[in-house]
Amino acid sequence: MKTLSLFELNSLVRMTLEQAMPNDYWVEAELSEAREWGGHCYLELIQKEERGNTPVAKASAKCWRQTWMVLKPYFERTTGQTIHAGMKVLLKVYAQFHENYGFSWIVTDIDPTYTMGDMARKRQDIIRQLKEEGVFELNKELRLPMFAQRVAVISSANAAGYGDFCNQLANNEYGFRFHTELFAAVMQGEQVEPTVIAALNSINARADDFDCVVIIRGGGATSDLSGFDTLALAENVANFPLPVITGIGHERDESVLDMVSHTRVKTPTAAAAFLIDNLAQVFHQLEDMSETITVIVRRRMTIERMRLERLSGQIPALFSVYKTRQGARLDNLHARLFAAVRQHVQTRLSAISALEQKLPILTGRRLMAEKHQLQLCEEKTRSLDPALLLRRGYSITLLGGKVLRDAHDAKPGDELETRLEKGTLRSVVDERGL
Repeated sequence: MKTLSLFELNSLVRMTLEQAMPNDYWVEAELSEAREWGGHCYLELIQKEERGNTPVAKASAKCWRQTWMVLKPYFERTTGQTIHAGMKVLLKVYAQFHENYGFSWIVTDIDPTYTMGDMARKRQDIIRQLKEEGVFELNKELRLPMFAQRVAVISSANAAGYGDFCNQLANNEYGFRFHTELFAAVMQGEQVEPTVIAALNSINARADDFDCVVIIRGGGATSDLSGFDTLALAENVANFPLPVITGIGHERDESVLDMVSHTRVKTPTAAAAFLIDNLAQVFHQLEDMSETITVIVRRRMTIERMRLERLSGQIPALFSVYKTRQGARLDNLHARLFAAVRQHVQTRLSAISALEQKLPILTGRRLMAEKHQLQLCEEKTRSLDPALLLRRGYSITLLGGKVLRDAHDAKPGDELETRLEKGTLRSVVDERGL
């Protein structure tokens, strides 16, 4: 049995492949990976099911340096994007089998119009979904505050455009003062969506501290705008509670983010000019209103001055009428008061006269009553007179001028005074009975 070495077998495969597939082929595929190294471009191609994400075919492809140096700038200039994973491409390839490196497709051309069509389809899908959700115009319906001076800025911290934006606000010709706060985010590449959404979430947590949000990108290639064409980012901006102003592209480029934002301008300096113009319009409106108010007040003052002059001419006649009316009113009140006082005096005099007639009778009755009370008190006092007791044979013994009621209160040697009906006895205690 004849055997082959691996090199001989691979050489046979190469020659067979070259004979069987000598031509170039246009192939549609999605990129699952794209990287550059040493000036070459290495691609991983994939095809998925039409109604799912299950891969049905995979292959590797290479574009050598000489070809890639020509295809890359043309593709980016036409599509406005760099080649990246997830992109659908139309490649012109031929089959190559190398004894040492195996099989791969070699890219000789790329059709950027195919990719642009796919990008356009994705963008239209995003726009259609946003409209179906009813949020496409939501942020545009918000009203930019008249005094929009507290600005939350989403940008790269080191971007020149951010510096230009802040400088233009600070050095505006009107001398308006703006307060800006930076929420740093990546403004190109695959990190645009998560970092900008994170910045929006941070601003939303402090929504009361700001009047609007400005998303700016200082320079950069047009191809870097792809990060702003995502559904998640567009939904966040469309539903944001503050007006969002975008200045991320060039005049001829408009991302989905620009479409759903409140206001889209070209550049960071244009965003600053927009905020300054908004405040300037308010300033001019206030000046116009001030002039209008001044004119109205002056006109009103003139009318009121004429009215006062007319009224002042009528004051003497009005005062005379008023004086006559008040004089008559006072005379009427005086007459009524005099009559009331006279009636009151007469009533009091009648009452006094009646009391005068009743007074002797009442006084006599009171004197008789009081005399009777005195007689009763006199009789009671007589019954309590100690002299009556003495006449009945009782005596009263005094010790130190006080009535002695208890023999124990007297001590031997104490001098006692005994009062009788007739006379007084003095004695000395010799012995105290038990």
